[in-house]
Amino acid sequence: MRIAIFALGFALAGCAGLDRPACAPGLMRMVQADLFFGRDIEGRGTVSDADWQRFLDEEVTPRFPAGLSAADLSGQYRDNSSRIVREPSKQVRIFMPAADNAKLDAIRDAYKSRFKQESVLLVETPVCAGF
Repeated sequence: MRIAIFALGFALAGCAGLDRPACAPGLMRMVQADLFFGRDIEGRGTVSDADWQRFLDEEVTPRFPAGLSAADLSGQYRDNSSRIVREPSKQVRIFMPAADNAKLDAIRDAYKSRFKQESVLLVETPVCAGF
């Protein structure tokens, strides 16, 4: 019993360090979600600007109509066969009150399916933001 109480106390003490300070006035706690999309389509060239805009309009904007930012990047990654792949990429940044992984995963799955991609990187970061 004492071991269980000690373990629980130790676990809770570790969580205490996870609290973030309050946001500055005018800002609120949010999640920043960054999605990274490679634009090379194996054997078919590159996702065109028109195809990208259509994807954004059909898959991303309806799920996050409050707003987002999109940017062009030059990306690289190690593929499933361990070779380095360099390709033009897109980044979409979304700020939301709480992570909405169902919507983010639906976007990722739609892109992988539509453009035959191995993966779409998602990075979530807690931030203070205000509009």
